[in-house]
Amino acid sequence: MRMPIRAPLWSMIVLMAIFVLGAPRAAFCLTEDERNNIELYQRLAPGVVNITSTVLEQDFFFNVIPRQGAGSGAIIDPRGYILTNHHVIEDARKLEVTLANGKKYTAKLVGSDPDSDLAVVKIEARREDLTVIPMGTSGALKVGQKVLAIGNPFGLGQTLTTGVISSVGRMLRASSGLPVEDIIQTDASINPGNSGGPLIDSSGRMIGINTAIFSPTGSNIGIGFAIPIDTAKMVLDDLIEKGYYAYPWIGASLMTLTPDLAEDLKLPVTSGAMLVEVAANGPAALAGLRGGRERAQIGNKIVIVGGDTIVRIEGEPINDADSAIRKVRRYRPGDRIRVDVVQWSGDRRTFTVTLTEKPQRTRSR
Repeated sequence: MRMPIRAPLWSMIVLMAIFVLGAPRAAFCLTEDERNNIELYQRLAPGVVNITSTVLEQDFFFNVIPRQGAGSGAIIDPRGYILTNHHVIEDARKLEVTLANGKKYTAKLVGSDPDSDLAVVKIEARREDLTVIPMGTSGALKVGQKVLAIGNPFGLGQTLTTGVISSVGRMLRASSGLPVEDIIQTDASINPGNSGGPLIDSSGRMIGINTAIFSPTGSNIGIGFAIPIDTAKMVLDDLIEKGYYAYPWIGASLMTLTPDLAEDLKLPVTSGAMLVEVAANGPAALAGLRGGRERAQIGNKIVIVGGDTIVRIEGEPINDADSAIRKVRRYRPGDRIRVDVVQWSGDRRTFTVTLTEKPQRTRSR
C-alpha cells in the first residue's frame, strides 16, 4: 500500500527541485535596475538604426573602389528624420539605413554640420515602422547618473551597453578643427559603429549622441564621449530647413597668445586671441579691427604679427583663440558685440562688431 506524501516531505522535494533546476530568474531575481534596462531597451531599440555609408576611393593604381563604413543613428521624427554624426556620413556617395526590423532604405542627406559633428538623414518609410526616440535635456546632467547606449558596434546591430556619466563639460575638436563644448564623458562601452547612436538616461530620453572614444587600441577602455542633446537641438532646425547651421562669424582667423609668445613679441598683455588674418569686407574689418601684417620667426615657428589682440568680448576675459570662438558662438548672425583689443602699438581700444553668417565652404544640398 502506497503511503501518502506528507506536507513537510513534499515541501522538501519542491525546494530540492528549485535548487537543482533553478528558479525562473525573470520572475524572482531581476533587480529594479535590470528591469529598467530591459524596459528601456525593448521600448527604444526599434528607434536606433544602422547606417552604412559608401565612399569612393582610389587605390594604388588609381582605380576607383568603393569603401563602406558603418555607424548608428536615432529616429527623431515620424517623417523619417534620423540624427547621426557628421563623420558617419562624410563624403558618402550612398547611404543605406537598416531598421531594427531588418528593413533597408536608401537615405538622403538632409543637412550636416562638421563643426558640431552632427548630421540629419531621411528615409521614406511607413510611420508604423518608425519608433521615435524622445529628446531630453543635457543642461543639468550629474556625474554618476546612469546612462545607456544603443548602437551597432563593429556592425553588431541593436547592442545595449550601460554605465554612468563620468564627467561633463569636456571639450573635443570636430573634424573641422573647431572646439565642441559641454561634451559628456561616459564609461558605457562605446566602440566603432556606435557613432551617431543615442545616449539615453534612465527615463528613456536621449541626452547625447555617442561620437568618440579615447583609446590607444581603437577599442573601448571605458572613456567614451557624447555630444550633448542641447547642442543637437540648437542646430537641428537649420540642418533640416537649410542643410547647414548658420554660425555667427567675426570674419577673422585667430591664434592663441601665450605668455612666452607675448614676451618674445614684447606685447603689454600675456594672453588673448591674436587676429592673424582679417577677411576683406568681413565683420571685423568693417568694424576697424586689424590683422597681422608681417611674418616673424619665433623659435622654430613662423607667426604673422602686427594685428590686434582680443582680450575681452562683451566684458568677458578672452585667454585664447578657443575661448574667443566659444564666446562668439553664443550669439547669432546680426548680433552686435563689444570687442576690447590691445593693438600692436600697445593702445587699448573697443570696437563694435556686427556678426554675420559664417560662409559655407560646401552646402549639404
